[in-house]
Amino acid sequence: MLKSAKEILDQYWGYQDFRHPQKEIIESVLNKNDVIALLPTGGGKSICFQVPALIHEGICLVISPLIALMQDQVDHLKQRNIRAATIPSGVTQDEMITLFDNIKFGNYKFLYISPERLQSRFIQQKIKELNINLFAIDEAHCISEWGHDFRPSYRSIKTLRTLKPEVSFIALTATANKKVLQDISTSLEFKKAKIYKKSFYRENLAYQIFKIEDKLQRLIQIFTKTKTPAIVYVNSRKKTVEIANFLNANGYKSSFYHGGLTNAEKQVAFDNWMNEVTPIIVATNAFGMGIDKANVGLVIHYNLPTSIENYIQETGRAGRNQQKSFAALLYHENDITLLEQQTENSTPNIKEIKSILKSLYQHFQIAYGELPLESYSFNFKDFCKKYNFSTLKVDVVLKILSNNGILEIDSNFNQKSTLQFMVSSNAVLNYSNKNVKQKKFIDIILRTYGGLFEQETKVNEYFIAKKAGITSQQVFEELKKLEEDKIITYKAATSDVSINFIMPREDDKTINKSTKEIKAYIHQKKNKTAEFINFVRNDKVCRSIQVLKYFDEDSSQNCGICDVCIRKKRKVQQDVSLLILQLLENKESLSSSEMTQYLNVNEKDILIHLRNLLSENKISINHQNKYRLN
Repeated sequence: MLKSAKEILDQYWGYQDFRHPQKEIIESVLNKNDVIALLPTGGGKSICFQVPALIHEGICLVISPLIALMQDQVDHLKQRNIRAATIPSGVTQDEMITLFDNIKFGNYKFLYISPERLQSRFIQQKIKELNINLFAIDEAHCISEWGHDFRPSYRSIKTLRTLKPEVSFIALTATANKKVLQDISTSLEFKKAKIYKKSFYRENLAYQIFKIEDKLQRLIQIFTKTKTPAIVYVNSRKKTVEIANFLNANGYKSSFYHGGLTNAEKQVAFDNWMNEVTPIIVATNAFGMGIDKANVGLVIHYNLPTSIENYIQETGRAGRNQQKSFAALLYHENDITLLEQQTENSTPNIKEIKSILKSLYQHFQIAYGELPLESYSFNFKDFCKKYNFSTLKVDVVLKILSNNGILEIDSNFNQKSTLQFMVSSNAVLNYSNKNVKQKKFIDIILRTYGGLFEQETKVNEYFIAKKAGITSQQVFEELKKLEEDKIITYKAATSDVSINFIMPREDDKTINKSTKEIKAYIHQKKNKTAEFINFVRNDKVCRSIQVLKYFDEDSSQNCGICDVCIRKKRKVQQDVSLLILQLLENKESLSSSEMTQYLNVNEKDILIHLRNLLSENKISINHQNKYRLN
């Protein structure tokens, strides 16, 4: 007997009710409609396709743009005892056949693949053989060149229509305006799309933008006043460490997170923040996926994001428990100049893109016409240094090459550290007896891993840390000491990123095929930055109204809690007090009700200002209970 949507929600997620408009979306999907769901960050998009997929027989095919994002979703489903898979980087065709056989006959419910994979004839044939119950397109704004992250390979998703004409689609996004939604519908050949939108209005989230000189001092002021789990976003790996250290030195427990950390280090930082051992995390925008912490009360942007979409996604991680929360952005005029320069300096031209791609081929010794099957461990900094490239430009070029289906970047690739004992077991025993502090640590390593005296053995510092009851950083320090004492050789993992080439090497020809799309992406990137700078500088219109207008929502209702609204309130308050003082200069004494006859202000507000003026000793009350100047 088929279970209802509510029963599935309760069984796997432990929730009793759906959030609006999840129920309506799920019912529409179950009725085999093509659906577009626009739900802002934290709106529960995944449940909208995962619940109907679990109700029906068969498997849901999910198209997703990032390997790390796919892996994160697969891990979440597995934790709920739901069978899900993705296609790892660098798998051979034989391994792919085995994987699809497991999916077909192993009662799997979800298969996550990238749009680039979808272009393979072999994969298309394998999809045809599966019993598909739904196509889910995640981050669907990537279809549109007007979206903030246009990805040409998303345009080929409509191929699924010919493979399985009877299967319906659900396209999901957190950031799209009318133009992008129309593009999604047209590109996916929706004849009559059902569109469900949740407003971008967040009544409990105060957008506050502060133009200040001393940002560090303002951080101290904010954290002195606000005792809530928080995220501080910065624009460089170096700053994550510096600002976390600064906060720790001032008594605020903080950790840092960026893309250059090993998986083990990321996990430690994430766990410490989730468990509130360190309630503040200072991070680059690499910190985003898989965050589902309801009581985040504060998101601070220490540096300017590059688009309104990025800003809304990142601030949207605050206040998911519906309690009042804050999105504070700190800037001074120099930050805007720096962002404009950074956008210009990080935006490559076609010639530079070709040069960086050619250098990647040389770096990995790939011959012209060759399509290597294996994945390559990639050290970003070493590559930039070797070929004297700007790190900013290489970062953007890798994204462009990935978006255009030329290569695949797997940030979940886990290059393991290796360890080998260089002395005999007796020598290790003698060393342990002389160094009592290291004895327990050495015993744990020897009990955990075999073959350490015979060969280099892969080790996981995070796992050792858990067993030893110490931090990963302490494990690194202990291993370095053992190496200095010539007891072991230890090679720490230098990279958590792998590159997998999807197209054969054709040098300039490879880029020439995608020139139009690349130019559109570069133009959009510059445009989005300019729009965000206008948003920051516009301190005349309520922040919520500006955000809603950007996403084509009409609203003239001020939020009352953003920096613009608060400034206006203060000005009104100051003006009313001034009007009362001017009135009392002309009239000897007046009651509050009499003042309403002269001032266009209600009596309740007048009484508030009268109390303030009394406390400031600017006015007093006479024997008739009327107010007069002192």
